Amino acid sequence: MAMDTSPDIDRTTRVALIYALTAERLAAFYEHAQWLTEAQGARLSADWLARSKRHLPLAERKHLSALSDTLARQIAASLSREAGLLTAHEMMESLDPNYASEIGQSLRAECERMLNDEAGSGVG
Repeated sequence: MAMDTSPDIDRTTRVALIYALTAERLAAFYEHAQWLTEAQGARLSADWLARSKRHLPLAERKHLSALSDTLARQIAASLSREAGLLTAHEMMESLDPNYASEIGQSLRAECERMLNDEAGSGVG
């Protein structure tokens, strides 16, 4: 059974991976006081993509994992613990496409901006 290659993974999916990884990182940070490693994020991405029989090379999964780490740490540094817990909860809830969240929409836009900024600078 052949898996799709990275060109078949569109920008929307890449943004969604950054967002989901950011949510997972924040949840782990606030629940266990630990940050996921880049490798753990890359593994989560592989697991999520495999559910829909898609694939990204390890280097790209690590890169998206690193972007999510940057965003998660920026969020955690800018919020109180209570606000951070609420944000992490909202992000996890909004992984369900039927759950509407202004926080989720705003942070998805930030994930997209990060990817766009990077594309504009020739990185990635």
